[in-house]
Amino acid sequence: MKLRKQLRSLIVASTLAIGASAGQAAEFINVLTGGTSGVYYPLGVSLTQIYGKVLPDAKMSVQATKASAENLNLLQAGKGEIAFTLGDTLSEAWKGNPEVGFKAPLNKLRTVAAIYPNYIHFLASADSGIKSLADLKGKRVSVGAPKSGTELNSRDILKAVGMGYQDFAKVEYLGYSESVELMKNRQLDATLLSSGLGVAAVRDLATALKIVVIPIPADVVAKIGDAAYQSGTIPANTYNGQTTDVNTVLVPNYLVTHAGVSEDMVYKMTKSMAENLDTMATAHAAAKAIKKERMANGSPVPLHPGAEKYYREAGLLK
Repeated sequence: MKLRKQLRSLIVASTLAIGASAGQAAEFINVLTGGTSGVYYPLGVSLTQIYGKVLPDAKMSVQATKASAENLNLLQAGKGEIAFTLGDTLSEAWKGNPEVGFKAPLNKLRTVAAIYPNYIHFLASADSGIKSLADLKGKRVSVGAPKSGTELNSRDILKAVGMGYQDFAKVEYLGYSESVELMKNRQLDATLLSSGLGVAAVRDLATALKIVVIPIPADVVAKIGDAAYQSGTIPANTYNGQTTDVNTVLVPNYLVTHAGVSEDMVYKMTKSMAENLDTMATAHAAAKAIKKERMANGSPVPLHPGAEKYYREAGLLK
């Protein structure tokens, strides 16, 4: 009898422990970002501060990653609760494009919000002689981390002007920090960074050496043939030595989650973010472009029910 009672007590204790573990798992928020010198990472940190006020029992973490493609694959595998991504990469993930790193459609993805646009920064050292996209031929170029959103941008832009990686003397597949360091050391002639305006990596490079921001004309953007790519301008004096406006490409960014995250949690995350955009703008100037009235704007991936609930309540979704 005594043994039976002990066993019963152990079973009850185990059940309670399992229940507690499940509860903790449901209240864990891992924010998938990008490299620490980009825009995603500081904005991810600010999101944990915002979410913490409405989800005080949730355990928050910010994970530095290779950004868009890696983030979406991690979400599909349930290894994160919310992530930053470029719109063009999100579209390829939803379709399942193996060339971009998606072996099958990532059907668990759900959109939380449209945020700020990325500006394509195609940068060259002034002493390289590069002034246009055509001048990149025969040069040493970093095109972004392998199968990242930035690398996808590189491929699409080069294809639009009839070029490819084979036209370069050397191709490097590196993230922002590594590319900038090689540029500083004169081991690269040019690199492409896809980020919000004022990104630290470009400011750092422009301070260390004289750079040229290579223009990407509107006709080139049109030739890409993807609605995710839009014409835009990097305003004069955004970076040291950049004294004129430069035409470039804009690509919208999104916050994305997966279908397994609860409606209540996503509702609270979406609402708290919309009501604290000033906190995000303090974390990085790129977030000044996030507008509450545009957060529900079209995405290649359906809205999460929690986000949709908030947007309908706020009158932001018809």
